[in-house]
Amino acid sequence: MVKNRRFEDESSGFGVRHVQIFLLFCALTVGFGMRVNLSVAIVAMAEHPEYKWSETTTSLIMSSFLWGYVFPQIPAGTLARRFGGKVTILTGLTICSILTVLTPLCIKMGGWKLLCGVRLLMGLCQGFLFPSCHTVVSAWVPPKERASMGNFTYAGNQFGSIVMLAVSGLLASVGGWPCIFYVPGGAGCIWAVAYYVWGASSPADCKNISPEERELIEVQQGVARSVDTEEPVKQKTPWLSFITSPAVLALVTAQSAYAYGFWTLLTQIPTYMRHVLGKDIKSNALLSSLPYTAMLLLSFVFAWLSKIMQRKDSISLSFNRKFFNCIGTWGPSATLIALGYVTKEHDSLAVVLIIFTVGISSAGHVGFLINHIDLSPNYAGIIMGICNCVANLVGLVAPLLVGAIVTDKQDVHQWRIIFFVAAAVYFIGNSIFIIFGRTNVQPWNDPSSKLSRNSTPELESQKE
Repeated sequence: MVKNRRFEDESSGFGVRHVQIFLLFCALTVGFGMRVNLSVAIVAMAEHPEYKWSETTTSLIMSSFLWGYVFPQIPAGTLARRFGGKVTILTGLTICSILTVLTPLCIKMGGWKLLCGVRLLMGLCQGFLFPSCHTVVSAWVPPKERASMGNFTYAGNQFGSIVMLAVSGLLASVGGWPCIFYVPGGAGCIWAVAYYVWGASSPADCKNISPEERELIEVQQGVARSVDTEEPVKQKTPWLSFITSPAVLALVTAQSAYAYGFWTLLTQIPTYMRHVLGKDIKSNALLSSLPYTAMLLLSFVFAWLSKIMQRKDSISLSFNRKFFNCIGTWGPSATLIALGYVTKEHDSLAVVLIIFTVGISSAGHVGFLINHIDLSPNYAGIIMGICNCVANLVGLVAPLLVGAIVTDKQDVHQWRIIFFVAAAVYFIGNSIFIIFGRTNVQPWNDPSSKLSRNSTPELESQKE
């Protein structure tokens, strides 16, 4: 039993778990700040003759981060589970922060080739971020708080992007283009010190948590412990169960569909706006950040609604997750089709549709994005790594498909095909998630050895 009832209701009190989630939010904020800063810096650098690189070279530079980012995803989850999410997050972001600070020096020493190498290494380091965050969130957050606290954690993605886009121009005008690297890199180093001092992989590893709060978290999660010891049971990773589980495969499909649509919008919409609608949104900082601002604000709205729905006994967790995933995928599917028919004379409508499309996709944050933890709190980081690896590989297909189909960038009909394909991917991916997706803890999540397990209403409420 929980001795101190101050923490029994997730809406009361402020615990150590909230501090951990805030630190993860800051981690994703600085991580995405370091990820998107190059898109602004490379424009400022082009003002100097020595950095006026060709379009091919620029594309290679911009893609180098992603090629590094894809490969660590699966081992990252395993390493986070073995050594603790704190270790992998701290190591990855610390190295990434140092590399960001050193980027201007590397550019001056080795030009675009060394810049590609640095960005590749940064991608490798940040490849540990999402699987490690999922591992830590699954350890710290009770089931009923997953929607709100999980959403707050991953809101750092949009917040970091918005802040970086908003201040990059000012940084470049005040201290030159190197400041666009120094500031986020320095912020990452400061975060690393704070996380080293206050961060923890789990309640069991935290010295500052009260016994009452630790017991609350572990009781609500139903932490499995062996009969003869107070230590969590060690178990082998059930890789075969992952790749044969319909629920996991449905989650991979949903996350891949989301990634395909997201990368289509992120990489191709500026080109579409410039060549078809004659409106270059890259040159307008406000228009560039508005979709991410809408995404950030709506993510909190959807998390709030999800939390209200979760309190209703008549609404299952499965319906909750799938309902918001429908909003986050089928909504953009419809608006992308509409976008394909917008003409140059209605460019303002196109901007509104783009903002709405990106913004409403944030409903997926309380849909598929935390479903990994629903299925397996013990292996959430590993499953996230598998899903994120496949999803980013699928996302890389988006610009390649555009290059194959759009031979004339001013041809509205060719762009319409691109939007229709993205809409179809969204629709099919979510349809599979609706049919095969699950929210109950899977049998392979628990050790096969003898357990003394706490049974709680929170866990039981996740049944289909």
